[in-house]
Amino acid sequence: MKGAAVVSGTSTRFDHDRPSLARLSDALLGGCDHYEADRVMLQRLLAVAPGAQDMAREHRAWLVRVVRHLAADRGIDQFLDLGSGMPTVENTHEVAQRHNPDARVVYVDNDPVVQVHGRAVLETNDRTHVSGADLTDPGATLGDPIVYRHLDFDRPMALLLCSIVHHIDSLDRARFIVHSYVDQLAPGSYLLLTHHHQPPADPPRQALAHLIDSTFEGTGLGTVHRSREEIESFFTGLELLDPGLGMLHEWWPDGPRMTPVGDLNHLTLGGVARKP
Repeated sequence: MKGAAVVSGTSTRFDHDRPSLARLSDALLGGCDHYEADRVMLQRLLAVAPGAQDMAREHRAWLVRVVRHLAADRGIDQFLDLGSGMPTVENTHEVAQRHNPDARVVYVDNDPVVQVHGRAVLETNDRTHVSGADLTDPGATLGDPIVYRHLDFDRPMALLLCSIVHHIDSLDRARFIVHSYVDQLAPGSYLLLTHHHQPPADPPRQALAHLIDSTFEGTGLGTVHRSREEIESFFTGLELLDPGLGMLHEWWPDGPRMTPVGDLNHLTLGGVARKP
C-alpha cells in the first residue's frame, strides 16, 4: 500500500499470540510482517495444502491483471479495497496509479498492524488512504470519513473483496454484506471478488477443501468453501465480464502457462462484474 496516509476507524485488539488473516497472507506471500502465531498457522496450512504459497502468488497475479485492466482500459480511477491486508508487492494503488497517476485508492482493514504499516508506507502519496473500519459493518465502513471524503460514490469505482468473503461463515450474512456495498456503488462500477470453491463431483478435491476448512477451525480465521451457485449469488444483478466466474489463472492470462495447474487452483473462483 502508499498516501499522505491517514488512518481512521476502530481496530481489533492487537494480540500477537493469535494468528491474523492479514499477517498470514503476508507470510504466504513471503513477507516479514508477521509473528510466531502466524508462522505456526502457515505451517499447519502448508501441511495439508503444500501449494498454498503458490496459490497466494496466483491470487496476487490475478488481482494485478484485473486492476490493470480497469485502470488502463475501463477508465476506473477509484478503488475501495476491503480487507486489503499487509502492504506487499504490487499493491492495488501501485498497479492503478502506474496506469493512472490520478487514481484514488482507499484500503480498509481493521488489523492494527496493517494500519501501523499503512502509516509507514503511505507517507508520500496523497491519493491513497487507509481506513481501520470493520468491513463486515458496511454502514460504519461507508460512513468512515476516510472512505467518503476520498471516494466519490456518485462516480464509478472498483470494489475489491478478494479472498475475504469465504471467512464469513453465514451465507446470508455474507450476501447481505456484499450486496450492501454494491447497492451504494454508482452504475458503471465493478465488483472484484474471489472465493474458496467446493467443486462438485470431485471427491479428492472436496476432501482437500474440507481439510483446509478444518485446519482453520478454532483459530478465529474460519473459512468455508462454497458451491459455484452460492458464489455466483454475490454477483446478482451485475454483468460478469468474460470469461465469467472461473479459476483465477483463466482470467485473461498474460501469456501461456509455464507451470502445472494444481489442486488449489480448482478450489478458488474469481469474477469481475459491472454494475449496469
